[in-house]
Amino acid sequence: MMRFLIALLYLAAATPAFAEFALLPEPLLVEDRDAGISLRNGDSMAVEGGGALDEAAWIASLVREHTGLSISAEASSDENAKIRITRPDASQLEEAFEEAGLARPGRIQEAYRLRIGPDGIVLDSGGPAGRFYGLTTLWQILTADRNTPGNLPGLDVFDAPEFPWRGLMLDSARHMQSVGFIKRYLDWMSLHKLNVFHWHLTDDQAWRLEIKAWPKLAKVGGYRVPAGAAPAADIDPETGKPRLYGGYYSQEDVIEIVRHATARHITVVPEIDVPGHATAAIAAYPELGVDGFKVESVSADWGIFDNVFNLEESTFEFLETVLAEVVSLFPSTFIHLGGDEVSLDQWQSSKRIALRMEELGIKDFQSLQNYYVERLQIFLDQHDRRVIGWDEILESDLPPRAAVMSWRGIEGAVEAAEKGHQAVLSPAPVLYLDHIQTSAADAPPGRGGVITTRDIYEFDVLPETLAENREYLLGVQANLWTEHVRTEDRAAYMTWPRAVAVSELGWSAPGTRNWDRFAARLPAHVTRLQKLGIPAATDENALYGKTLPGPTDPAEGPVRREDRELELCSSAIVLALEDDAPLQGAKASFLVDIQNPCWIWRNADLAGVASISASVGQLPFNFQIGDAINSVVVESPAAGAEALLVKLGACDGPVIATLPLAPAIHEQAVTRLPAAAIEAGSVLPEEADLCFIFTRKGYEPIWAIDWVQLEREGN
Repeated sequence: MMRFLIALLYLAAATPAFAEFALLPEPLLVEDRDAGISLRNGDSMAVEGGGALDEAAWIASLVREHTGLSISAEASSDENAKIRITRPDASQLEEAFEEAGLARPGRIQEAYRLRIGPDGIVLDSGGPAGRFYGLTTLWQILTADRNTPGNLPGLDVFDAPEFPWRGLMLDSARHMQSVGFIKRYLDWMSLHKLNVFHWHLTDDQAWRLEIKAWPKLAKVGGYRVPAGAAPAADIDPETGKPRLYGGYYSQEDVIEIVRHATARHITVVPEIDVPGHATAAIAAYPELGVDGFKVESVSADWGIFDNVFNLEESTFEFLETVLAEVVSLFPSTFIHLGGDEVSLDQWQSSKRIALRMEELGIKDFQSLQNYYVERLQIFLDQHDRRVIGWDEILESDLPPRAAVMSWRGIEGAVEAAEKGHQAVLSPAPVLYLDHIQTSAADAPPGRGGVITTRDIYEFDVLPETLAENREYLLGVQANLWTEHVRTEDRAAYMTWPRAVAVSELGWSAPGTRNWDRFAARLPAHVTRLQKLGIPAATDENALYGKTLPGPTDPAEGPVRREDRELELCSSAIVLALEDDAPLQGAKASFLVDIQNPCWIWRNADLAGVASISASVGQLPFNFQIGDAINSVVVESPAAGAEALLVKLGACDGPVIATLPLAPAIHEQAVTRLPAAAIEAGSVLPEEADLCFIFTRKGYEPIWAIDWVQLEREGN
């Protein structure tokens, strides 16, 4: 029997048949055994004690759907069964690891051993979670893209996770997903051994969780009028007002989701954002806000709001009542309290806040946020729960049991660990799944700046600055914020296959990971994802970070560039934004720097160009960007006529064409502007850069390019 690390399996000398299994995340150790086994339709999977019967049956159903191989799952101790799932036995598994020359797993309950030989397949585990993870590895082996899926080589797999927290966050506040989708999302997570589902339920744009003691939180706070002219004109005949968009999760919905997550060995960590990101809650119950600042409705803007909870005792009673219902619904040790992006402006301008700070002995405004954390941790202590929050909560002293989620780089995790607090790495931009993952022209909306699967995989989860305090590092998590991810298909697309890289970051030891090995396994695994019904990204830019080929221009006729084939003039706040119209059907999306809507066509072939046409759209400026609003570039129109200007050579070069925006001013969706002739007297070189910039009267609306086209003489 030849033993070798899984790392060697994907090198040139590796066993080709096993390389085809594409196991993800990468197991700890594999032994190559002399002989394997053949499975046939009707073979059984014997589950000792029946404790994992539902799990085994689910895995068997996936194998059948993917390959046609039909295996039954039965509660049985039959030692002659082709596949045996033994009762978890931590001590026995620890001994097996030691005999294999491995250290005892720190997470023995999640560890397993999977043996494939001529006498059958045997799965041993250290606990129920380990047993389930062994089943997911068996699923991958049986669904590999091979000609004979039932003929398996002899293998001995030893596996255990590196970190206890291997998470994904889904933002259901900005855009809500169905219960059915979330359950499928949990299924997909579990098949990759991801075990924490951080559920973002409240924000400025919505409160999505039913709280029976405070019903308006969901019934008022869960709905808003979307931004834009089209939604504003969509009048609900029952109310005579613009139609509301939204919804909320009933407590029955939550119970169903938590139950499903538990069955998949996933912990659901709810996030109730305090004391900022509170607009929706204050819209429902205005008495929660700071005196003198009125919130009339839930906002459809994105960004950072000034609205915060006040310091009244009644507000803390409100929050404790909310958290009492939260802990009754969610059995997780941690309750996420947000704590990020808290504006101090309203607190600083309120005499009532100043009086309450004096009464409570709060020395400064920065300590005020810490008061919230301390006060709510005391309440959660009564329920044996712990606070976790975004890294801003480190800006003042934390309660000893509080943990930190580091999103502004890794520095928050480093500081937390140095202070003896547990931490989760979740830094932007590399672990923010709302960033577009490909430069392809047809990619869906998202935050600008491409983050590929490779970018995520090569993130260092244990740099030197953290290594000396690694006992405080809980793990790693990627976040899907949904401001620009409106649909469930897009949520799935933005998550996969990047979440596969996240799974390996959390499961495999940092020193053993290798990009080339991972990349070799990825194509076969993407095929698995597609068979699961996941609309995963598949182009080489998204998967491997490879540059996609540029557009091919025709020898004759018009030459066109889509917005994503142009270069942005700047990169202050780059977003791929979806049009607000039409209300039904496909909408255009535009890549734009909202502070400077300006594009460059590099090295444009200008030979014979007689005119230029364009397709444009207008977007609402629904962004709370603070002082950055003063840096928005607005080029005033000549004689009051807004237009798209085309400048030669650079953005301060001469104007060679002017496309009036009059045809588009009153159009809600994309408008094709009539072609504009090259201005008289313009001398065009054979090739030059072109700059496209809109003249406009203000920053609202944002004008954006859909495409631009060079029209040649005679065409």
